[in-house]
Amino acid sequence: MALRPGARAWVVWAVGLAAYITAVLNRTSLGVAGLDAQSRFHVGAGALASFAVLQLLVYAGLQVPVGLLLDRFGSLRLVVAGGLIMASGQVLLAVAGGVETAVIARVLVGAGDAMTFISVLRLVPHWFPGRRVPVLTQLTALMGQAGQVLSAVPLAALLATRGWTTAFFGAAGVGVFVVLAAVAALRDTPERRISRGPAVTLRQVARDVTGAWRHPGTRLGLWSHFTTQFCGTVFALIWGFPFLIAGEGLSRGEASALLTVFVLVGMATGPVMGILVQRYPLRRSWLVLGVVGANAAAWALVIAWPGHAPIPVLVLLVAALGVGGPGSVIGFDYARTFNPPNRLGTATGVVNVGGFFASLVTIELIGLILDARTGGRADYDIHDFKIAMSVQFLVMAVGVIGILRSRSLARRRMAEEGVVVRPLREILAERRVLTRTRAVKAKT
Repeated sequence: MALRPGARAWVVWAVGLAAYITAVLNRTSLGVAGLDAQSRFHVGAGALASFAVLQLLVYAGLQVPVGLLLDRFGSLRLVVAGGLIMASGQVLLAVAGGVETAVIARVLVGAGDAMTFISVLRLVPHWFPGRRVPVLTQLTALMGQAGQVLSAVPLAALLATRGWTTAFFGAAGVGVFVVLAAVAALRDTPERRISRGPAVTLRQVARDVTGAWRHPGTRLGLWSHFTTQFCGTVFALIWGFPFLIAGEGLSRGEASALLTVFVLVGMATGPVMGILVQRYPLRRSWLVLGVVGANAAAWALVIAWPGHAPIPVLVLLVAALGVGGPGSVIGFDYARTFNPPNRLGTATGVVNVGGFFASLVTIELIGLILDARTGGRADYDIHDFKIAMSVQFLVMAVGVIGILRSRSLARRRMAEEGVVVRPLREILAERRVLTRTRAVKAKT
């Protein structure tokens, strides 16, 4: 791999990024249509949550199988297949008149979404030098969240002005366009347009999955993704709009603006997080725990605030949630550094299960609590939402326990392999001495 990637590498990355942006648009499209979906399908909060839970269950359940398929068939074919499956799901949702059809549509969206992100991530180490991979991984994940802006602003506006069918047909059309771009421009590697790995056998599947799971570094990645990602996903995917509109009493425009802030904060902090991971790879878990603490503190402030929280407090909340996306990408860096290349897709899939499993559990719990509070009616108030959203603290606690346990095991494994984990203060002191030495040499 050349130290300076050429124009073709950036084209491949840009098209892959467009595919991921479209996947996020499809993933979060039901969130901005949550209240409309309740009216269209005549369902309560629990049933609405089940749509999103089923979508995430399919997504999470397919991560390991998709990782194996990725190792076998490469990124191009999975990106194209995923895009077509998501587009078909959005077309079906556009014409859905009942719950059963809507459920099938969201299953298709979840299945196509499952194929996209890790396939795009797989392109990065093939096209760019290793020193750039952490930053580009962060950029891919965070710039992909522009899909939430597309769902929160133009899709929401289309939904309000032209109606349900036009909005979801529009989302499907965007997906088909990106699939055509992927067919035209994507290449799995600089040497091959379509790569092919060894045939997948049950013995190999068992060996790769077992090997990835047994390494505590992979489990550290899974728990890191589990704990940092779910708060933002729950907010963007389904409960953010209802919470802001029905709970906090904001208008659709104000809610859309706050979700845009959520995305922009993530995009701004992603490169910073990538640089920190690159410079301090043995201190990644402290970054993860810092993100979890920020999410917990922001939600505690909003829930403890008497009555409706003011706009500045809500901005603080969405900003804290926005940092969760960059934090969750650290989990994939654990998968990359603790696993050999031949099982990277499998390990990435294992890690990616974490945050989406936590999200689907939290989404369903919030829906059940809201239904219990209102008897299945959609007339929520802020107190209903405060009680329901508090369940997130329980999920955070489970994740933090998992992080601390797997971190201890990973450090023990690293010590056995001769890797010394030095205190951060020693590393920083060494860097300060090195900086002063360079400054003195420059002057002389």
